[in-house]
Amino acid sequence: MKIYLSIALMLVTLAGAQQKPVTSQPAAKPAAATGLPSEENVNAFMHRMFGYDPSVTWEVVSIKPSSIAGISEVNVNLKNPQGQQNTKLYVAADEQHALIGEIIPFGSDPFAAARMALEKGIDGPTHGPADAPVTIVEFSDLQCPHCKEAQPTIDKLMSEEKNARLVFQNFPLQSHDWAAKAAAYADCVGRSSGDAFWKFMQGVYDAQSDILTTNADEKLTALADKSGVKGSDIAACAAKPETASRVEHSVALGKSVDVTGTPTLFINGRKIANVAGLPYDMLKQLVEFAAKK
Repeated sequence: MKIYLSIALMLVTLAGAQQKPVTSQPAAKPAAATGLPSEENVNAFMHRMFGYDPSVTWEVVSIKPSSIAGISEVNVNLKNPQGQQNTKLYVAADEQHALIGEIIPFGSDPFAAARMALEKGIDGPTHGPADAPVTIVEFSDLQCPHCKEAQPTIDKLMSEEKNARLVFQNFPLQSHDWAAKAAAYADCVGRSSGDAFWKFMQGVYDAQSDILTTNADEKLTALADKSGVKGSDIAACAAKPETASRVEHSVALGKSVDVTGTPTLFINGRKIANVAGLPYDMLKQLVEFAAKK
């Protein structure tokens, strides 16, 4: 799930974000021995940018090397009363400069690395011909309202594009309380019956507002029954450690190709993060262009 805030504009205008409020003015410390900026330095930077406003908070999610030597990737969860968004800062080795945004692949075949990683790792339910020249990989969270919103667009695309195969991969977000359980059920339904999976997925989307942590097993079992498989068997399968491992594999696969929110599509390795914000005709053109390649 994404809430689209203009982080660049926020940093220019110093207006809007949220995590733990900082009341002091921490000074930047020397670079850590790891060559990565310390969490203390990141918090000092964020405080200088946003500390004037008590409604502004943030959380340092991770600090790690980026895919480019000498550049660190800092993931920060920014919030304000209107919403939240995960943002990446790319920090230079001198810790005096940073870029906001996303490092994108470059070259004559910029999507090859993601395409090959996905080809090796995808294991979810499929729809469309196995030999299709275009493989669309969908990373989604069954509790995510944006995934529910985007699904009719994806369904329309698949009904019109005979040169495409769709592969669904679970990517439950930690911020959703029953998403991981739904992913386990979905994995078991998909392995039991490909046709039942798509019915189950739509059923969960339709019932999102009725599913709670307290009734998730009951609701998901009933939805599995309605999709055409035996709900009690699916519930037993969903509780198995190997099912949790399969869901974890799917999440790890998504993270390896830089999935940070849902839904995210990959068209022959080309990442489409803002599915709902992309005009349908453009999405269709991307698939048709990929088919020619």
